[in-house]
Amino acid sequence: MDKNMQGLSAWQLVMLALGTVIGGSFFLGSAVAIKAAGPAVLIAYLLAGGLVFVILYALSEMTVADAAPGSFRTFAERAFGPAAGFVVGWVYWTGLVLAMSSEATAVAIFLQNWFPAMSLGLMGAFIIAVVTLFNLLGADKLSKLESGLAIIKLLAIVGFIVTGLALIAGLMPGTPAIGSGVLFSQPLLPGGLGGIAGSMLIVMFTYAGFEIIGLAASEADNPHTTIPRAIRYTVFGLLGLYVTAVAVLLPLTPTAALGGEQSPLVTALARWGLGWAGAIVNIVLVTAILSTMLAAMFGLGRMLRSLADEGHAPEWIKDRGDIPRRGILFSGAAMLTGLGLAFLLPEQVYLFLVSAGGFSLLASYAVILVTHYKYRQSCGCPPTGHCQLPGYPYTSWLAMAGCLAIIAGMPLIPGQGSGLAAGLVLVGFYISCYFVKKRLGEAVRENVQRLPGRSGLAGQTETSQELAPLKDGMAAAPAGKSRREDEARLDD
Repeated sequence: MDKNMQGLSAWQLVMLALGTVIGGSFFLGSAVAIKAAGPAVLIAYLLAGGLVFVILYALSEMTVADAAPGSFRTFAERAFGPAAGFVVGWVYWTGLVLAMSSEATAVAIFLQNWFPAMSLGLMGAFIIAVVTLFNLLGADKLSKLESGLAIIKLLAIVGFIVTGLALIAGLMPGTPAIGSGVLFSQPLLPGGLGGIAGSMLIVMFTYAGFEIIGLAASEADNPHTTIPRAIRYTVFGLLGLYVTAVAVLLPLTPTAALGGEQSPLVTALARWGLGWAGAIVNIVLVTAILSTMLAAMFGLGRMLRSLADEGHAPEWIKDRGDIPRRGILFSGAAMLTGLGLAFLLPEQVYLFLVSAGGFSLLASYAVILVTHYKYRQSCGCPPTGHCQLPGYPYTSWLAMAGCLAIIAGMPLIPGQGSGLAAGLVLVGFYISCYFVKKRLGEAVRENVQRLPGRSGLAGQTETSQELAPLKDGMAAAPAGKSRREDEARLDD
């Protein structure tokens, strides 16, 4: 980042994170989780919030010590070698691209209600193009736009909470006090413990995207204080909003009446004669998904540049400017490809591909925890006075077990077994790509060494330096430094 430019503040990072996290998964998808678990869904939200707390604070410790571009991908590469960095980066990037292309399809479906003359394909492509162009404006301008969109979503949730409380307390004109409503007339665990287990994956998706704070850390102002503060605000803000909103919703409508085709907030308010809220929530839903796509594209561009800087992506993707324009444009083109798959492939095939996005996010969170555990084993509490994660190592073990349990439970949930299979296929594909890339690189170097006048020793030294994992790599790079920054200084 240019030293003359002001970095992102804690508030901007929080708004960027909330812009990514609060999307269609909460406003629409949470109905499935609430129906599966019943009133006990509050337990799922609290458990998922605790898991997010541990993951984010683990990421915070490593980020504060070194606000490296690529965030958890870079940390995994330093801890476990280049193969881990390659696979983690590309699996995360691919999963997020597929997920965001499906979000573009969802926005197009909503917008077609207002613009029926436009085709879904053209509208989806237009949305992706707009999201891509806005990201080319840079982190500062994008964060301001995200702040505005995030505030709309926050106000919508707060507005629902206030309206719901007014209904419960009897403060709405012409409506008697609801009190506990239907809360105690329905079973606490309609699906048993399996209902909570089945809801955990969907609930985790409502929190997904918080890792954007780590990817934005290299552009933050004073990361040592900004990153921990942004993480605290994000975790407790999300947990408070989600738990309060769901707690207010439970007395208003039976959980069995919820369906995935309508927002649970709309269902709850419409049951008490506030059907006009549906139009407002649909507008907010479109805003929420667009906001999620904008913030996700921000992370995709930074992840792709990190891969290119380490030689894990084509050389032409490298971009030394403050804005990773080539990575953003390439990610936008990939989203358009994903959108095309939505219309060209059979629905079952496309759902199989998109479900890999959920697996990739959960796998990334598990990688963050494992990498942090190794980091603490190697470096202790880094740096002095900036140890964030309470209860280490027990909280780390519990969080790792939680991530693995959610992943292992995917086949037990209807429709999620294909997500696990797709994710495993994706991981296997990128592992194969890495070793093919490595073998081709070695073959090229061997051919160069055979040329007249070439010394084999230099090529062998270069190969060993490139392929050998950093044994103590978590502390190998100076805080806040990256290969891209070093190259830029050499150019100057």
